[in-house]
Amino acid sequence: MIISQELASKIAKELKDNGKKIVFTNGCFDIIHSGHTEYLSKAKDLGDYLFLGLNSDDSVKRLKGENRPINSQIDRAKVIDTLKPVDFVIVFNEDTPYNLIKDIIPNILVKGGDYQPKDIVGYDITTNNGGEVITISFVEGKSTTNIINKIK
Repeated sequence: MIISQELASKIAKELKDNGKKIVFTNGCFDIIHSGHTEYLSKAKDLGDYLFLGLNSDDSVKRLKGENRPINSQIDRAKVIDTLKPVDFVIVFNEDTPYNLIKDIIPNILVKGGDYQPKDIVGYDITTNNGGEVITISFVEGKSTTNIINKIK
């Protein structure tokens, strides 16, 4: 379900109040590939509900350059919303999901294996509230950049 940040905060609080474990991850998810789907499946396995913060088009452009994203935030959100592991998709416009994480306060914060847990945006929020920060290894050779370079 594609929802607003305000609704995400309310839903996350209600679910946690009912003893459910909230997992949060984020990213651009510009061209979905098997590396993404495997990562999201592993993330979902860590809890009861997976909240995914999706970088807006403006945010992707600032992070990845003028030629990105390839797919619009609406298209990316719709595709991600159909993936079985993902329960909620929230588009955010900032460069990082810090404010979104602050609103959701996940039990588990997940990012790819190229990060050290203490360097992950939202580490402080998650751990200060009794949560855990986990990294998941990437699938070797699977990346949006590789796909774009192959197309070129």
